[in-house]
Amino acid sequence: MTDRRDIPYRFEPTVTAAKLHADHNDLAAGESSGVGATVAGRLMLRRVQGKLCFGTLDDASGSRIQLFAPAAVTPDYEEFCALSVGDWVGASGEVMRTRRGELSVQVEDWRLLAESRRPFPDKWHGIADTDTRYRQRYVDLWVTPGTRRAFEIRSAAVAAIRAELAARGFTEVETPMLHPIPGGAAARPFVTHHNALDCDFYLRVAPELYLKRLIVGGLTRVFELGRIFRNEGLSPRHSPEFTMLELYEAYADYSDMMVLTEDLSAAAATAATGSTEVQVGERSLDLTPPWRRATMVELVSEFTGRELPAVGGADSAAAAASRREAERMGVATEAGWSAARILAEIYERRVESQLWDPTFVCDFPVEVSPLARRHRSSDGLAERFEAVAAGRELANAFTELADPDEQRDRFAAQEHRRRSGDSDAMTTDEDYLRALSYGLPPTGGLGLGIDRLIMLLCGAETIRDVVLFPTLRPTADSGES
Repeated sequence: MTDRRDIPYRFEPTVTAAKLHADHNDLAAGESSGVGATVAGRLMLRRVQGKLCFGTLDDASGSRIQLFAPAAVTPDYEEFCALSVGDWVGASGEVMRTRRGELSVQVEDWRLLAESRRPFPDKWHGIADTDTRYRQRYVDLWVTPGTRRAFEIRSAAVAAIRAELAARGFTEVETPMLHPIPGGAAARPFVTHHNALDCDFYLRVAPELYLKRLIVGGLTRVFELGRIFRNEGLSPRHSPEFTMLELYEAYADYSDMMVLTEDLSAAAATAATGSTEVQVGERSLDLTPPWRRATMVELVSEFTGRELPAVGGADSAAAAASRREAERMGVATEAGWSAARILAEIYERRVESQLWDPTFVCDFPVEVSPLARRHRSSDGLAERFEAVAAGRELANAFTELADPDEQRDRFAAQEHRRRSGDSDAMTTDEDYLRALSYGLPPTGGLGLGIDRLIMLLCGAETIRDVVLFPTLRPTADSGES
């Protein structure tokens, strides 16, 4: 008699379901292989037909295997028949194919490995409630088609990115999660308190300023792939906790970062899906390099059908013309915005979402690019691009601002915006300015949103589908019934 409380401390399967199907694909219906196997996994289906019991075992290998349990062969047959859907089971026996053609392991020995004490959804119905799927990912991974595959794609894509960067001579580093000053991006931080030091710290909104300190220190190609925290709202494309690849390369500029962005994205797509062409909703998206390169003013002018100016102060005729165009399109602006700043607002509110094919949107206004170097040939603009695909921003990159005096002025402008009520504006980082005073060589920098890239590769409509444990509002019942 099997005691359901007699759970072993370890169990050693000898083969996976996927391997069994590969090795015994030619086994004919009703034929035995003469080969023994030990398998383990979760029981997903069970049915009893008199003196025969059939179970479907999922071992997370990508395939399932049937457990064929005849009463005359299987020990503790009644207990086996009483197993619940969701129980973890280990079973040993000969590999055979039933008369109906189902590859099976005949159960000659078995052990209960873990008991599912809650009703387990079956594979036909899954979890109907989306919120429950995210809260109970440990169940969702078993019963929702595509969930496990999404995270296999994520793992393969991230591994490919790391391998590509290593092959290019980049060094992977780790920088602080706790920052004494929030910086590196225009975003609202999370605040925490360090008891021993009796001071506040901020969860990082970006690793940028620390990574560029490393370029100053002589590490000429560095990257970090890790979590970023921004105390902002939730949306299908935004999460307060997300994963970012950020890298910096000495002696490079934003043109080099364009090539690197498209190469990394193509490598990730190929490794994860076998192709650079992916399906997003009802449309296909081709990530094959090279991607289109266009200035922001070109794209906005294409969209509006009007040639809009890229430069001009707040009181200029150019700014007035841009403001009229914004009003026509229902885009709100503020007094004191330059023509370029208004252009950027029109782009963000109306144009970005319309860009389907992968596109590098180049040359942003200086006032919204506080860490980017001024454009070498266009006044009022910075050498900055965003990579957009399927209407989603994937990456942000600069030719990095290296002049400590100009950087101080940019920080001062950010401080002014902060005092005027912009809680996302940056603060002055004196140590970063000191690092720049030791000399930052010409440098290109790139931030690539890993979650958004995986959304494209999976065809996912929300970031929650590609984050194992997304941020959710806490429930009153911590037991998540």
